[in-house]
Amino acid sequence: MTILQLFTLLGALGMFLYGMNLMSSGLQKAAGERLRGFLSAMTSNPLKGALTGLGITTVIQSSSATTVMVVSFVNAGLLALTQAIGVIMGANIGTTVTAWMVSWLGFKADISVLAVPLMLLGFLFSNSKKNNRKSIGELIVGFSLLFLGLSFMKDSVPDLRQTPEVLEFVTAWSGYGYGSVLLFLVFGTVLTLVLQSSSATMAITLIMLSMGWIPFDMACAMVLGENIGTTITANIAASIGNTQAKRAAMSHTIFNLFGVLWALILFRPFLKLVGVIIENLFGLPNPAAEGFVVTDSVSPDGTAALYGLSMLHTLFNLINTLILVWFTGWIAKAVCWIIRTPKNQQKEVFKLKYISAGPLATPELSVEQAFEEIIHFAQISKNGAVYAKAAINESDSDKFEELRGKLVKYEEISDRIEYEIATFLNALSAEEISESTSVKVKAMYKIIGELESLGDSGDTISRILSRKNIHKKIFDADSIKNLNAMADAVLVAYDVMIQNLTAAHKGELVDITNAYNAEDHLNTLRNNFRDAVIEEIDNGVKNYHTSVYYMDIITAYERMGDFMVNISQDLERGFVNK
Repeated sequence: MTILQLFTLLGALGMFLYGMNLMSSGLQKAAGERLRGFLSAMTSNPLKGALTGLGITTVIQSSSATTVMVVSFVNAGLLALTQAIGVIMGANIGTTVTAWMVSWLGFKADISVLAVPLMLLGFLFSNSKKNNRKSIGELIVGFSLLFLGLSFMKDSVPDLRQTPEVLEFVTAWSGYGYGSVLLFLVFGTVLTLVLQSSSATMAITLIMLSMGWIPFDMACAMVLGENIGTTITANIAASIGNTQAKRAAMSHTIFNLFGVLWALILFRPFLKLVGVIIENLFGLPNPAAEGFVVTDSVSPDGTAALYGLSMLHTLFNLINTLILVWFTGWIAKAVCWIIRTPKNQQKEVFKLKYISAGPLATPELSVEQAFEEIIHFAQISKNGAVYAKAAINESDSDKFEELRGKLVKYEEISDRIEYEIATFLNALSAEEISESTSVKVKAMYKIIGELESLGDSGDTISRILSRKNIHKKIFDADSIKNLNAMADAVLVAYDVMIQNLTAAHKGELVDITNAYNAEDHLNTLRNNFRDAVIEEIDNGVKNYHTSVYYMDIITAYERMGDFMVNISQDLERGFVNK
């Protein structure tokens, strides 16, 4: 094998992987809203979860993307651990579609002949003004590159039959009986770890099998190894997530390890079952029969081997799911026992809840993570408003200082959460996303800025109260009553804002009349209280200095209403379909 052949092979592999990523990205953008519908259909029923995982992976053509997504959603608290396990099981079945597609189109139909004309079609679609057509164009280009890369890989792999010495060396590795099975299993695992794509490793295995490099049983052993290697992606994603995310990734590992264990114990009978199915279902030679040799990928024996390997991949995951789907509760208990809850987990109450595992492998779905975090941000901000009201009513200096400390902390928390969400959105914006998603991301940037300003408002009120106390000024009963009325109106406005955020997240926001009503109420209270206090100052009823502090708090509350109505307006611009 020359240096040029080696680099051609590596380049073809890169083209295959890039094509798969491009096709997956196009599919995600074209079917983004439908994928969100799939996610909302996830239930506590493990069987429905498995079907959901199967459906999503079939659409986006990447089990790694699905499992990373599931880990992120468990980290976010959107999925329970038992739900996630069911979805992961389904994802393992969904990924077998790729193997069948490559076996049939890549080797039998020679789709590479049509790949270049399809590139023209993809280019024309990608120049469309409609976002959906652009996504479809990306999908077509990715599809073409995938099969061009596969074709180049096949052509650049040397024929070992022309070099008997090398063929004898490769054959020797297959001559250690069960030891060879374990050897090729490890090889499949390592290759998948390196490539970070079980689909790419599966394509390489199909090529090696079709070229006669390895016998059918060793190719099957490689496929089993690929099922172990593919679990590393989810574990990497979970490494920076919370305990539940790590458990979800571990359940994926347990699922595949269990499958590989029973498949190794029943290796020969399992291969015979695959052979019988291929023989009877397709009328092809039995690839598991003794003395079976692949002469050419397009010959009956080559077709039987390719279909047999794809069938083994499908049966492995299907049988494994049918066995383990009834034991999701036990798997959940096992991973909880393996990965214990850290003793200090509850110390940091205000850490990010939904995006601490980083962006999802599916950019279109990352918006869901960010939105959940924004709703969480709004709820934290409301807690600060509750403490601000308590500080207004607190006459004990020590208790007031305790509340003031909490408000200062909430202001710092708001700054940190805004920064973290903005960083997440920056990473998301760097990905290829649809125009509608881009509009939503821009709206989210504005929303987190308004929420940060709300966090500042609580600290502002605490500083006004602190200056009042330093100057030994005291609000009378009417002033306290009015300030409580403003505080209550702000809390109502918070409820309205969170209600609108939740409705927008579900795609149910129609208008924001409720937000305008809440702001109008705050404006009316502010005007009434301001006019009344000015009159009282003119009449000498109220102390001017004390009234300044009083009006500063009234103004701060009114501004909070402005921030909240701004958020609802951003939601209307970015998330309401008009």
